[in-house]
This record gives sequence, structure tokens and C-alpha cells, in this order.
Amino acid sequence: MRALRPGDPSFVGGHRLLGRLGAGGMGVVYLARSTGGALVALKVIRAGYAADPGFRARFRREAEAAGGLTGRWVVPVVAAEPDAREPWLTTAFVPGPSLTEAVTLHGPLPERTVRALGARLAEALTEVHASGLVHRDVKPGNILLALDGPRLIDFGIARSTGVTALTASDVVIGSPGYLSPEQARAQAGDVGPPSDVFSLGCVLAYAATGRRPFGTGTAAAVIFRTVHEEPDLDAVPWTLVPLLTGCLAKDPAARPTAREVRAALTTEPTQTTETERAGDRPSDGPSDGPSDGSGDRSGNRSGDWLPPALPRLIAERSSAVLAMPDPAPHPTHSSAPAPAPTPVTLVQPLERRPALSRRRLLTLGSAAGVVLTGGGLAAWAATRTAGGPGGATHSGPLPRYVIGLHADLSGPGRAIGRAQERGIRLAVADFNSRSRDGRAFDLALKVLDDAGRTKEAEEVAKRFIADPDVYAVIGPTGNAAAETVSRYEKALLPIVSVSSGDDQYSPTTTRAYFQLRADENTLSTPFIHYLTHVEKSRRTALVDDRAASRTSWQIVKDLTAIPPSDGTTTTHVVPADSEDFTPVATAVLASDAQAVVYAGSSPHRAARCARALDRAGFRGTRMAPEPVLQTAFLKEAGPAAEGWVITTTYVDPAELPAAAHFVKTYRKRFGVRTVERFAVEAYDALLFIAEGLHELGAVEPERGALVRRLRTTTHKGLAKTIEFDPTTTEFRWLNSLFLHRVSDGAPHFLGHYEKARKP
Repeated sequence: MRALRPGDPSFVGGHRLLGRLGAGGMGVVYLARSTGGALVALKVIRAGYAADPGFRARFRREAEAAGGLTGRWVVPVVAAEPDAREPWLTTAFVPGPSLTEAVTLHGPLPERTVRALGARLAEALTEVHASGLVHRDVKPGNILLALDGPRLIDFGIARSTGVTALTASDVVIGSPGYLSPEQARAQAGDVGPPSDVFSLGCVLAYAATGRRPFGTGTAAAVIFRTVHEEPDLDAVPWTLVPLLTGCLAKDPAARPTAREVRAALTTEPTQTTETERAGDRPSDGPSDGPSDGSGDRSGNRSGDWLPPALPRLIAERSSAVLAMPDPAPHPTHSSAPAPAPTPVTLVQPLERRPALSRRRLLTLGSAAGVVLTGGGLAAWAATRTAGGPGGATHSGPLPRYVIGLHADLSGPGRAIGRAQERGIRLAVADFNSRSRDGRAFDLALKVLDDAGRTKEAEEVAKRFIADPDVYAVIGPTGNAAAETVSRYEKALLPIVSVSSGDDQYSPTTTRAYFQLRADENTLSTPFIHYLTHVEKSRRTALVDDRAASRTSWQIVKDLTAIPPSDGTTTTHVVPADSEDFTPVATAVLASDAQAVVYAGSSPHRAARCARALDRAGFRGTRMAPEPVLQTAFLKEAGPAAEGWVITTTYVDPAELPAAAHFVKTYRKRFGVRTVERFAVEAYDALLFIAEGLHELGAVEPERGALVRRLRTTTHKGLAKTIEFDPTTTEFRWLNSLFLHRVSDGAPHFLGHYEKARKP
């Protein structure tokens, strides 16, 4: 909701305009109140279209056809005036969030919700197509979520089947990423009901994964992939893949009808486990499917089809509607000019608003979907929080600040990228669920994928920098290229890195870059401490694996300069072109070493080292740096991996009592048994940024101000305390060094390196 602009009318067709809901290519959409008091969405068509007689004829025909739609999941046209100087139409007003907003704020929807969403939208399209209409713009932004189900809106570019389109044949109508191949090729004569089914398939893939099936980028790039490439359905739950594959067929004749889509989604899916298909999205409970009395199975109570966070968001929208002021009386039998528009204030204390009459409550309830009875009224009441003297209550939307995630979600680092996305989404949801007494704003997440490539990473940085709504960015989720960091630096856009191990941070050369992970030059510290205070070693052998030149050189250099237990070290070199660790193992035994530190970074070569030491009979302490701790090392080393101690920069949240709720929620939300690496660290990073925004107080957030604030912000996270040394103004990297020990073929978290104990 935005205030009316000076050039906006006060009244249209007897409707009092209250504010702007949005604007698009066809015209402007307003929130308005009819003469009977009902709230409506009123769309005024731009004059350029109104000047075309053919458009007016089509507008009248389509308004009449859309007005005849009576389905539960369609928002019908309730009034229209095709002959007005600027034609307009009104639909019932639905205060719920769009599917785009819901997924942006709370992440992908569970499978049971996706099935209910799809079944009901398919039912809506079945009625649309039976009426001789094609919607032509089925997309997340045109789907509103109410407590009892979704609503399909905006028939502004719908056209009757078989009628010549208003636009020229080489003009694409629709939204790239959701339009069909025939729309993308601007083949107007081929756009029929199958086109809407294709768009519905795109919508359901987005709802289930949070990503468009044909990717992002320029409109031309997305359209090319839509026409020529297969959709990306890797992260879609396996039970939905066959149906969505059919919906997204390039040939319109090969797609199911909307009725067939509904039938498929109301059929009980076969149950499976996460491990049966990589990338499945979990449900928040059993996949019961939808139920609304028309063949669906989602329960009888309002909101049961939605994950827990969304009914609260819907209730906030409803409470904002209740906060709308009554319009001043407007002239219905007078030629006097309509009064000037009055400002619309949505954030307003309830105690200053007029009492809500029963008549007005009933009017609002009938105005398209503000469900304020039973559970709906309870949900609305739940959004009223204490505030101010005497427990005065406040309601209305809070300011919303966008945090970006710069991630590799489709390249070599996609596992870590997806883990961070999941952790951040939980942090956003947790923050937004806090009492309004403890927060002054909401957070939203914007995710962009760089596929792990430098060129794409620079483009992602450009897009975040150009977006004025983005106040900080988390990422890149892989190693941060200097060019990418430089772009954020020049824009003074805070960039918080969770998993990058590159030594990019310097208080003299960077201001906006916050590397929360200890860099690779610090990995020696836990080795020295452990071999000095836990399993003491007076004679330590260093395996210098030249295949990892920088990492190995740094570890060997540090442990040679500061030998554990003030003892001695010996260095044993393995050439980069050799995989034979037997000579090294023999030399280690000959040196009478009590401990071995493998200084390489390859899990495969570390496994060879482990097996060679085991065959040679070495039984002392064995240690290695973080890159070694991979499934490949555990499998290839086998029993020889037992007892190895690995230094890491990440924790196992399952072993942290403070993270118990996070772990439980993460497992349930994403259907996994183990919380992946850097997920909880990303959760902490988001709340670290939120802490900085909070400490700005009443100051309007500004990127440069947030950069300065974060340098003085301390956040006690679940994994570690994020803070900066006031003397050096550097991140306290010692807070993020931990140890794991391999036992029974799996890594077990020992905690912070200073707290590790002897087994």
C-alpha cells in the first residue's frame, strides 16, 4: 500500500480511492471503497489503450466474461465501465500476501502446501478456460494467499479464445520465467489454455524450490531457455516431478489440461524418504494433500493448508485493512469536484482509530476475503502486541529491509550455498516472529545465484548494488574473488562472508567486507594448542604435501616456528606428482614422532597418508586441516581414519545445547537428518546484520551507516560470538576455530579448540 500521488483522482466511478496497490503496463491499481462500503481493487486502464476502439470492445467482452466467474479460487470482476474516458474495472480485494512475497519471506513451501496450491489454482483455471478465457499471466505475483486457499487475480491481459490479440504478433505478452514457449515466440494464435498450464507448472516449481525453473538473468536469456532448454526440477519433490515435467512440455498438445492437473494433485502421493531422491523439499508434516470439500484434502480449518508462518502474515494484512480510515462523504448527486485525496496511514495505533462497528466488520468480511471469523479473527487478534504506556496495542505493517544472499546454488559449491540459504531463511523467519516490543522492522531475503563463476559473481554484485532496497549482502558462499569484493567496497554495501576462507580482509584496504570465517592462515593455531595442552607431543612430524602448496606451506611454516609443547618438528615432503605416502610413513616412524600433522588439502591424498601410517604401525596423534574432512576421506581411509583430529571453522549445531531449537526446526523444515556445514553460521550472520540494523535505532538505514555500525556490533550467535577487536578493528578469528575427531567412521564435534579434551 502506498499513498495516492498528487495526480491521482479521488474518485473513480463512485469509488473513493484510498491508496495505490501497484502499477503495471496496462494501468494503475488502487485500493478503493465502493458506495456500499466494500473494499475493492480498482484498475484504471492507461489512456493509450483506451484510444483503441478494438481494445474497448475486447475490454467489455472480457469484463463480462470475467464477471461471470464464480469459482472459489478466482477473484471475479464485480464492476466495470468500458465506456469511461479511462476504462476501469473492480475486483474484490484480498488482503493476503502474494505467492512471491510468501516465498521471499519464508522460503519454499512444503510439498503438502504446493499440492493444495496447485490443485486449487488448476480448479480456477478449469473454470477460466470453460468460460472461453485464457489468463495469459499466471505468475506468483498474481496469486494471493488467503487463510482458506489461494486466489488467482488480474485478468487485465486475459483474452477470449480465438479473438485477435490487441498487440502486434511480434510483441511478447506475459512475464519472462512464467510464460509458455508459444508466448515467448510471440505466436499469438497458438496461445490457448495449454499456455496457462505451462505457466502453472512454472509457478509450482517456484513454490516448491524458491527458484524459477528456467533460471534468472535478462529477459532474453530466460526466454531463450524457456524455448530451447529443459527446466531445472532437481530440487522439486520427486512426487511432483512427473506432473511438472508434463506441464512444462514444449509442445502445447503434450501438456495435461487444468482439470487433469487438479486430479493429479488430489491423488495421494507415494511416501518416500529424503535419501531416495536428492534435492527433495520436505513438508512440515504428512503429505495429506489439499481438502476443501471439493475433492481436496487439507483439513477443514482455515489456514491448515499453509505452513505455520504464513497465517500470521495474512493476519497482518487483514489488520492493516481494519486500520484504513473511513473516507469522507463523497458527492453522489452533486456536480461539485471531488475532494482532494487524503493521506493514507496504515501504521496507526489502534486506540486512535474509530471503534469498529459490527456493520463495518461484516462489510470487510464480505469484501473479498478478509476472514475475520473463528480462527481468522483469532489470527488477527494475535498480531496486536503490547506497546507504549499501559499496554496500549499497536498494529499495521512494519518497515521491511531486504538482505541479499549472494550464493552458488547451481555450481560446484551448491551444497554449501543451499545450506546457507536454508539457515538464513530460518533466521529471517525467527526474527520476523519476534514480538513487536523487541523489533522495529521486518526482514526479507533476496537470493541471487552466481553458479560459482567469477563473471556471474560480478553481475550478481552489480544487481545487488543497484537495488536500493538491499541494505546488506551475505556471501559469496564460495571463495570471494577480489573483483567481486571490490564492487561491494566501492558501493559501501556491507558484504558479510560466512564460508569464504580467502584472506580478503584488511582494516586498511576494506571497510564493507566482513569475513566471519577464519582464513586459511589461522588453521595452525588449533594444531599447536591441541598438541601442547591435550595430547602433548614433544616430537611432531609434518607431512608437507606439495599438491597443496599454499596451505601446506603455511602450516609447516607456523609449526616449525612455534613447535607444539616447545618440542621439535621434522618435515617430510610428498611431491605434487606423487601419491606414494609409504616413504613418508617410514620416515615418520624413524623420527620417533609422537604426532603427525598432514598439511595438505586433498581428502583423497590424506586418505592415502592415513592408510600408509596405519600400515607402518604408527599409533600416535594424527591431525589434518578442514579441507580433508570430507566423505571421500572417511570412505577411502576406512579404519585408518579412526582417531584423526581435524581443525575446522564450522560447528556441528547438533552438539550445541543453545542450537537445539534451530536443529529441530531445520530438520523438520528441510527434511534432513544432518544440518549441513555453515548453515548455522549463516543463521548467525543474518542475525548479526539484524543486530546492526537494530542498533541504528530510529535512524533511517543507510548502507554506509550500517558498515560503521557493524564494526562496533557484537552478536552472541549459536555457533560463536561475532565481534571485532576495538584495538585492531579486525574480526576476532579465534572465536571460529573448532575441532572434530573421527570415531566409528564419522566426525564428532569436540567444540572450540581451547575446550577440547583428550579422548
